[in-house]
Amino acid sequence: MRAIAILFFFLLLGTILERLAGVPLPGNVIGLLLLFLSLAFGWVKLESVENVSVWLLKNMMLFFAPLIVGAMVFFPLFQKEWSALVMSLLFGTLSVVLATALTAKFWPERREKE
Repeated sequence: MRAIAILFFFLLLGTILERLAGVPLPGNVIGLLLLFLSLAFGWVKLESVENVSVWLLKNMMLFFAPLIVGAMVFFPLFQKEWSALVMSLLFGTLSVVLATALTAKFWPERREKE
């Protein structure tokens, strides 16, 4: 119960910061970044949120099912604009793969002193 409260706290904190500061990021993304920083600095222990996080990841499809079913309402629009959808999916995926590859290529590697 404590773990889910921690996750919701960061979600709420991110949403509040988004509203107050007018940051052009969604509140859930801000909350996720704050949770990451808290984990990185040791303010929140990984063990305290790990079990709930793993459970949420395992059951993620349950959270997306209503979205997928709701998207079927737009099926006529998908039929009409299929080429734009395919192109955006291809170019979007290609740009993410390219950005990841470039980041991995130019990211400085940490080497242990021998």
